[in-house]
Amino acid sequence: MFSIIIPTFNNINYLKLCIYSIKKNSNYNHEIILHINEGTDGTLDYAKLNNIKYSYSKINNGICVGFNKSLEIAKSEYIVYAHDDMYFCPEWDNVFIDEINKLKNKIFYLSGIMINKGHIKYSCGDDLTNFNEEKLLKDYLNLDHHDFQGSTWAPTLLSKKICKDVGGLSEEYSPGTGSDPDLNMKLWQKGVRIFKGLSKCKVYHFGSVVTRQKEKKIVTSFHDLFFSMKGSSDDGVFYLSAQFSQKSETSWKLISLLAVMRFPSKKLC
Repeated sequence: MFSIIIPTFNNINYLKLCIYSIKKNSNYNHEIILHINEGTDGTLDYAKLNNIKYSYSKINNGICVGFNKSLEIAKSEYIVYAHDDMYFCPEWDNVFIDEINKLKNKIFYLSGIMINKGHIKYSCGDDLTNFNEEKLLKDYLNLDHHDFQGSTWAPTLLSKKICKDVGGLSEEYSPGTGSDPDLNMKLWQKGVRIFKGLSKCKVYHFGSVVTRQKEKKIVTSFHDLFFSMKGSSDDGVFYLSAQFSQKSETSWKLISLLAVMRFPSKKLC
């Protein structure tokens, strides 16, 4: 039914729970695609042993590159983007399917809502050691929220065609911070006007577990740091890129700075 893309970086125990929840709580068979960054914790072997489809980077290329690599091998008409530290609650896929059937075209961006680290503040555990699955499954239906317009959050669903048309996630945002709203900007420019969060499509989110645990390792392992951002206004589109070289553990030197403003052709007339 859906191709569920899950970028992962040495987070095998949370990933196993995520995949377990998809298989347990889905009403349809979905194509699960991992993008494995490094996989030195056994993730690569786990995917092979369990015949899980995956793309692979020997180093940590982040979410954006990983998502785009997995997008290239996705077979389903619709893409679901998820984090590896999410637990999918029952009926999540039926909620998406019911909404798709109500819409007249495929020009939309749908998302679920997150329990714990997200829209609904309700704890069933902070990590795997104290996660209370029984409590979650007993109570999740009673955790009220409302549908809303303007969503940029995972889990995300959109058509594979429109995702490819806008180039997937912008890799200049790697490892991933800021890529979600940027994707929404590109979709808006493509004509998408439905950005809808569905209150009955729920996941439990432990909350950027890898980012918290690996932050120091990621920063100090680079000799060069690249920073870039992109945005737009009525006057055009801008792109800013900077490169820093690491002098010491806490010191960086600016090597290059590039700023580009691209104006629509009508502005030059």
